[in-house]
Amino acid sequence: MGKPKLTGLDHLVLTVQDIDATVAFYCDVLGMEREVFHPADGSTRTALTFGNQKINLHDAASPFAPHANAPCAGSADLCFLSVTALADWVAHLQSADVTIIEGPIRRTGATGPIMSIYIRDPDGNLIEIANTL
Repeated sequence: MGKPKLTGLDHLVLTVQDIDATVAFYCDVLGMEREVFHPADGSTRTALTFGNQKINLHDAASPFAPHANAPCAGSADLCFLSVTALADWVAHLQSADVTIIEGPIRRTGATGPIMSIYIRDPDGNLIEIANTL
């Protein structure tokens, strides 16, 4: 049978202080979409979607169980790929009053070289926006 293998990432979870502020940032600044969904327990949850990807949001004051051993806001470091030129991102981020903390700078991504810029979301998570080279 061989060793089991993973095939992809279905979703990830961000623990946040303010779901509405997080949704506003990721939708207005990064172009994601808000999704409201209802898991089997009947609760109402919020997620961010982009492409075929999904980020579920947990409120730091009451994270959805089960959750990470020590969920806390601001501990994530995420890299998002974009086909939009980084120069266009820089102009967009500047017009949105979002501080670029580093870049453009050459890095190595999962599949090879990338060029990246770095910003922070409302919780202080490090957000990398990258173009493949």
